Amino acid sequence: MLIITIKQGKEKAILSGDPWIYQSAIEKVEGKPQERSKQGATAVVQSSARKFLARAAYNAKSQIAARIWTLREDEPVDHALIKRRVAEAVERRAAAWQGADPQALVQLVDGEKDGLPGLLVHSYGGAGGYLVCQFNAAGVDLWKVSIMQALVKATGCPNVYERCDKPLREGEGLDPIARARAGEEPPQRLSVRDGEKLVPMDIRTGFIYPR
Repeated sequence: MLIITIKQGKEKAILSGDPWIYQSAIEKVEGKPQERSKQGATAVVQSSARKFLARAAYNAKSQIAARIWTLREDEPVDHALIKRRVAEAVERRAAAWQGADPQALVQLVDGEKDGLPGLLVHSYGGAGGYLVCQFNAAGVDLWKVSIMQALVKATGCPNVYERCDKPLREGEGLDPIARARAGEEPPQRLSVRDGEKLVPMDIRTGFIYPR
């Protein structure tokens, strides 16, 4: 198990709700070398007085060294937590998603706001369309399979595409990956609702074609 000890006084930001822990706030990291080098590994975060503060995803290759999963000592970071948070995020936006124009790009998961730091998920075309996922942090990247399984279950959408934000992933020390993860890959060009207009877009990248 990894243990991150925070410098004295730096725990105030965590307790006030800041979901990020920077390298500069860390006094030391204890644990086996293979765990310390595992990007996204779960760590216990403690104060300089060794009081439990949080559980977080640790990434030695990022300036944001840890992203908090939970402040509850009795809440493990496991498949159940990941799947529950995905389901809750989708349910939170169910009305907007289910009632949306089928040509709208609707956000289903919004990273830290949904307790899934670094994860962005958008839907196009409802249950019969496509889910586009961005795994922009090591923690959610490590739980990628569980996240995608939970998304398919919560939405009924079989087509899942992993979109790559290259600068963000490289900043996390992650390989730049973009590909279909389940079902069919979205077409290169789709019409996406933007207010009163439809714009031609590649939802795999976010590129908007000139008219």
